[in-house]
Amino acid sequence: MSGLYFEEFSIGQTFEHGIRRTITEADNVWFSALTHNPAPLHLDAEYMKGTEFGKPIVNSCLTLAFMVGISVGDTTVGTTVANLGWDEVRFPKPLFHGDTIHIQSEVVDLRESRSRPDNGIVTFAHRAYNQHDELVGECRRSALMLRKPG
Repeated sequence: MSGLYFEEFSIGQTFEHGIRRTITEADNVWFSALTHNPAPLHLDAEYMKGTEFGKPIVNSCLTLAFMVGISVGDTTVGTTVANLGWDEVRFPKPLFHGDTIHIQSEVVDLRESRSRPDNGIVTFAHRAYNQHDELVGECRRSALMLRKPG
């Protein structure tokens, strides 16, 4: 188990996640189909030739899934009770097929759970960057975490 317990986090703690991921057309088409998202901006290359982007853009929900998923191995695998929510989700630049992302996470808040004494709540700021180190996604995620066994 590589996840950290509530007490092992500190505000300002930053994780530069080692996993990098090149996003393929297959990833984008599969995810869009799996989630029943038929938007032509993700699936129709001919349609997208006539837009400001000129080619399909990666589904933002896939970007969000990678942004959070890549962070799990270094932070919360095996120690998360539940994901409580995502806030302030932003995508300042689009991702395209062939772009490679890397993720950074920062602990921005910690608080003990009032209703669950064996748990605490950690709020992370996750940030996704493309291969040019341009910010392509960010969000805050609150996670209900296990406390160290006593």
